[in-house]
Amino acid sequence: MTDAIKRVPFDVESYSRRSRTRPCFICAMVNGDTDQPEEIVYDDGEHIAFLPNFFVLPGYVLVAPKRHVEHVVRDLSEDEFVAVMKVVRRIALTLEASVPCERTYLLSLGSQQGNAHLHWHIAALPPGVPYEQQQYHALMSENGVIERTSEEISALAARIRNSLGA
Repeated sequence: MTDAIKRVPFDVESYSRRSRTRPCFICAMVNGDTDQPEEIVYDDGEHIAFLPNFFVLPGYVLVAPKRHVEHVVRDLSEDEFVAVMKVVRRIALTLEASVPCERTYLLSLGSQQGNAHLHWHIAALPPGVPYEQQQYHALMSENGVIERTSEEISALAARIRNSLGA
C-alpha cells in the first residue's frame, strides 16, 4: 500500500479456526464479554458500530444489529433493513470525516460456517493507494493487517465518537 501504511502478516488459519469454533463474537461483545476487546463507537440500543481487532485499512468500522440475525435480506424486515442501512451510512460519513479517505467501501460479509452474525464492514481507502492495491486487495487480511497500538485505536474511536456527536 502507501508508505504510510505498514502491514504485518496475519494468521488467517488461526483466525478461521477461532471464527468457526468460538461463540458469535458480536453477541459476546453485546453481552459484555471482556474477551471481545473491540472498541464500541456507536450504540443506539438496536445497532452497534465498533472498531475490529484487525484493521486492513487505517479507517475500519463494523456495524451490526445487536440482535443475532444472519441473513442480510431474509432475517430483516424492510423497516429493519432500512434502519441498519441508515446506521451504516451515518457511520460511513463519520468515518470519512475522521480519517483521510479517497473512497469508502461497504460490504456485508460472513458465512454460515463462521462469523454468521450479520455485519457490515465500512472501510476508508486512504488517498494515494495504487490502483492495483485497492478494492479486494486492500480488504484482504491475507495481504497483512495494520498493527495498531491501543492508544491509536482509542484515538480513532474518540475521533469517530466526537464526529458522531457533532
